[in-house]
Amino acid sequence: MTTYLLARLGQSVLAVACVLALVFFMVRLTGDPAIVMLPKDATAAEVASFRTAMGFDRPLAVQFWEFVRGAAAGNFGRSLQYRTSAWALIVERLPATLELAATGLAFAVIVALPLGILAATRPGSVWDALAQGVALLAQALPAYWVGLVLIIVLSVRLDLLPVAGRSGWTSLVMPMLTLAMGALGRLTQLTRSVMLAELRQDYVRTAHGKGLAVPAVHYRHALLNAAIPLVTLIGVNFGYMLGGSVLIESVFSWPGVGRLAAQAVFQRDFPLVQAVAFFASLVVVGVNLGTDLVYGLVNPQVRRR
Repeated sequence: MTTYLLARLGQSVLAVACVLALVFFMVRLTGDPAIVMLPKDATAAEVASFRTAMGFDRPLAVQFWEFVRGAAAGNFGRSLQYRTSAWALIVERLPATLELAATGLAFAVIVALPLGILAATRPGSVWDALAQGVALLAQALPAYWVGLVLIIVLSVRLDLLPVAGRSGWTSLVMPMLTLAMGALGRLTQLTRSVMLAELRQDYVRTAHGKGLAVPAVHYRHALLNAAIPLVTLIGVNFGYMLGGSVLIESVFSWPGVGRLAAQAVFQRDFPLVQAVAFFASLVVVGVNLGTDLVYGLVNPQVRRR
């Protein structure tokens, strides 16, 4: 297990290093970063002064080293729009994103697992058709469209929930449902597939032959053996929800990291864009590392490979 852990940590460190390089060169690929960041009507003197203040006049290798040192300390510079630390802004908005992602993932898991198991244990039934229909619709419908429909129906027409913002649990319902849709569909579909495969195994027939209760066979035996791909998908979806909820947070004006990223792009606030891009990549790498470790604990064959 130690070797497996060290190998995964090494891969994660390499991935983070590559992300740092990409984030650093992201701004510079568009040309002079001082010209890109400043308004189009900025004078030559303003551009030169800004270039010196931001350190863009120094050699590229020196800039990259300073950037890596700053990133290691959580320092990506000051936001051009908010005039404060870019990383501090992310930390400030992180609780809202965590709340939205955690509740969205919990809702998806609570609905998808029983629905997928029900479909797998009754193949060809109405429940199976319902589960597959829910999975298909949840993955096919665009998230922003679902969010807009929920706003029109639940907020504008029925006046049941607030349109936007973060002001209690009622304001969480619509963005949570919207964010959970994709994960719910994928998890329902995968649960049905892996449970169907496990229920055809010999050990399941043996368990039934011994007279074990049907729920015990389904949940204590088949579901546990099918848990590895499900854990992997849950981990991947959580990373996506934390780092990729830009559209949903923007639609509902949810004060999280995703909305902050959208505002930074529109305002050409590149220090903040760099910080958010690195944060999102770090979240994905961290969640994947945690998923790999859980995968190795659950299945010893993974460690041996």
